[in-house]
Amino acid sequence: MKKITLVFCSFILFAGCNERLSKGVPFSFDFVEVGQIDIGGRGAAEISAHDPLTQQLFVVNNDGSSKVDILDFSDPTNPSSIGMIDIAHFGGGVNSVAVKNGLLAIAVEATVKTDLGSIVIFNTSDLTVPVKVVQVGALPDMVAFSPNGKYIVSANEGEPNDSYTIDPEGTISIIDVEMGFSVSTLGFSAFESQKDKLIKKGYRVFGPGASLAQDTEPEYVAIDSKSEIAWVTLQENNGVAKVDLKRKQILEILPMGLKDHSKNGNELDVSDRDGGVNLKSWPILSYYMPDAIATYQVGANDFYITANEGDTRDYSGFSEEIRVKNLILDPIAFPNASELQKDANLGRYTATITNGDFNGDGKYEAIYGVGGRSFSIWNGQNGQLINDYSKLEKDFLAYLPTAYDDGRSDNKGVEPESVAVGDVYGKTFLFVGLERADAVMVYELSGIGNVRFVQVLVTGDAPEGLLFIPAAESPNGKPTLIVSSEGDGKVKVFQN
Repeated sequence: MKKITLVFCSFILFAGCNERLSKGVPFSFDFVEVGQIDIGGRGAAEISAHDPLTQQLFVVNNDGSSKVDILDFSDPTNPSSIGMIDIAHFGGGVNSVAVKNGLLAIAVEATVKTDLGSIVIFNTSDLTVPVKVVQVGALPDMVAFSPNGKYIVSANEGEPNDSYTIDPEGTISIIDVEMGFSVSTLGFSAFESQKDKLIKKGYRVFGPGASLAQDTEPEYVAIDSKSEIAWVTLQENNGVAKVDLKRKQILEILPMGLKDHSKNGNELDVSDRDGGVNLKSWPILSYYMPDAIATYQVGANDFYITANEGDTRDYSGFSEEIRVKNLILDPIAFPNASELQKDANLGRYTATITNGDFNGDGKYEAIYGVGGRSFSIWNGQNGQLINDYSKLEKDFLAYLPTAYDDGRSDNKGVEPESVAVGDVYGKTFLFVGLERADAVMVYELSGIGNVRFVQVLVTGDAPEGLLFIPAAESPNGKPTLIVSSEGDGKVKVFQN
């Protein structure tokens, strides 16, 4: 791997810098792989959580049977398997794990995924019997603790069944740890009257026969440093929900709008049949459709960062996916339609049928895509876009051009899936997992929305979960990044 070494020394910002330099150790912000473990095949390593009290890692494993693997992490260079938690007693599958103050929370979907799911809570010092099983909404897809450990928040996606005959409401559950794990599950029915207004701002409500509450699908949770506000991505809907944890109320839905790929800076590679990598401008309006989300602060101001993966609804009972060559393009809006629809141009690009036919005549006056192929920084106060960073593919190509998968150009590109933020010797770093590139991009954040590319980390196949462990909680006192890859079951450890 190409190596970028950044050497800094500031007596004010870095207390340990002088000591390291005096020992002849260069002060570098590079992360390097120090250890790994293979825990199975496809689906074996999805999301990880770390307990600093016992120095254990808990890893979601859906390779064959659903379980949580327990790893000894006392030596980050040599993580080892020491047991597992069988989830079969609690439901049909495990989707997420989180740890705080000696408690492990596991998000478990029901045997029938449209039924209500559960958050199963253990003491990390005794993993034999749960201290509580809390019923939440349908398909809890992600679980997180607030920084103060008072709340457990789950994003309950509420996906429909494959035939789209059952479509449960998407919800957000807040579990109050100090109140005996009491739960409040919040739905979105109160926003039904705002539906038209939200749609005009880029929110998507499009499932067949679905209300806004049914159509809304919470995906991922991030919580501010004060443990007051949670931001929850609504991926298929192209929005973020802002939630007051103390009042246990969804304050607002923040639509993410559209990205215009005809503008400079928003170039993308749209074809896997054009002979290589060709980043160009195209007449496409894309929904950001975020998966993971993370928060950080600048002074007293909160910001959140989204990985704009894109995710369509593709069920036997309803599918929104279509290749542009199969769209009937309006000849007035697209006089060059025959040229655009060639496989080497836009023909292979995966679009959505849910928007673009403005007058209902079956002809599309605009092409709407899925996924921003970027990460974005948003104002936590009002949801305004601060910086949409669209150079993921360019940065990757500049660093590891031979590893780029051009076969995914027509569908989500490098596919930004996950994000994590961490403090590294006084600097704020952002880690972005690229599912289809099998890599993590590393950036430094500074000021309000300033981004600087640092390096690329090569991961296992399809990195799904990123976990940053601060130096104070790491077993050897070093900032640590854990990458769980669902494609090949590898958990890799990177340290600074």
